[in-house]
Amino acid sequence: MAERMRDFALEVHFSRWEFKARYNMAASDVQSLSLGDLLQLATAEDRAAFEHLSLGYTETFGSPALRDAIAKTYDSVSAEQIVCFAGAQEGIYIAMRVLLEAHDHAIVIVPNYQSAETIPMSVCEVTGVALDEENDWQLDIDKLAAAIRPNTKLISINFPNNPTGHVIPRASFDAIVDLCRRHGLWLFSDEVYRLLERDPAKRLPAAVDAYEKGISLNVMSKAYGLAGLRIGWLACKDRHALVQWERYKHYLSICNAAPSEQLALIALKAGTTILQRSRDIIDSNITVLNAFFAQFPGLFHWKVPDGGCIGFVRYHGEDGVESFTQDLVEQAGVLLLPASVYRSELQDVPTNAFRLGFGRSFVPEGLQAMTAWLHARTA
Repeated sequence: MAERMRDFALEVHFSRWEFKARYNMAASDVQSLSLGDLLQLATAEDRAAFEHLSLGYTETFGSPALRDAIAKTYDSVSAEQIVCFAGAQEGIYIAMRVLLEAHDHAIVIVPNYQSAETIPMSVCEVTGVALDEENDWQLDIDKLAAAIRPNTKLISINFPNNPTGHVIPRASFDAIVDLCRRHGLWLFSDEVYRLLERDPAKRLPAAVDAYEKGISLNVMSKAYGLAGLRIGWLACKDRHALVQWERYKHYLSICNAAPSEQLALIALKAGTTILQRSRDIIDSNITVLNAFFAQFPGLFHWKVPDGGCIGFVRYHGEDGVESFTQDLVEQAGVLLLPASVYRSELQDVPTNAFRLGFGRSFVPEGLQAMTAWLHARTA
């Protein structure tokens, strides 16, 4: 039954601490570029286009040049199969509101970004299928198949996963596509951390490339580190769905900001350089994280995630993860996201873990502050 959406627990937590904490070690994006640094990567033509840009309305679907650049990040997508949004959140909201009706049923993999669960729950019945924490966050395809009902319309996945960073094997992804195809289901795939896999061999295909009813969500915020642009998109080969999403957008953002579109175009054209920068920051921080966690083998359980710039770290302290993270931010200025903000109405998720972000340049300094605080409280 449709219901009112709950507060967005993660954003409520961030609204309190994100700009107060000295070290936001929960950040889910890569260190951003400055405007000047991004413009240094532009061609002379694109920089001139930015400087002489008209600050009027833009096309609701997104500028043709931007959609063409986005399409080039896929294997089989054209600009006409892209619709842009004000970040990924608007894309999730619109896709679920358009595709689902009260009599439908949806399946969501959990843990997940909260709106992947709460938005469809506000429309129809939803079943959660949990990744198996005891089996390295693997997905049980038999459980997923068993959750399908006659009125199931959509399966929502998220790999590399938020918050675990897990990437399922290609065989599991292919099995999901096969299930969707046999049952005529939409496959909604949150791919905002795609292209940040530790091992490129583990990279999954984009859903839009792999399946005729696949929907790929992406954004400039995460892998490209350009959250302030607020440019996200959905890629899909179903023209009717694209048009319906564009018409729903008329009631929300209407269109994207013209400067953001031009800057996103510049970033996508310089994608190889920007993505390598992101990977270098992450790789460097992982080295520091490995050394940090080696100091506290009984207190934390850390495994390098398959992809993205976040991980879900188990905490074994007697005080519990909620008290630990609260004390840490209040006393040391280090912000982590406790498991409570990943609570699910659909399935039990771990309660003794926190999300750790390692895409920002200050991670080494944040870990130093965390180390000093941990030693001080046990002195």
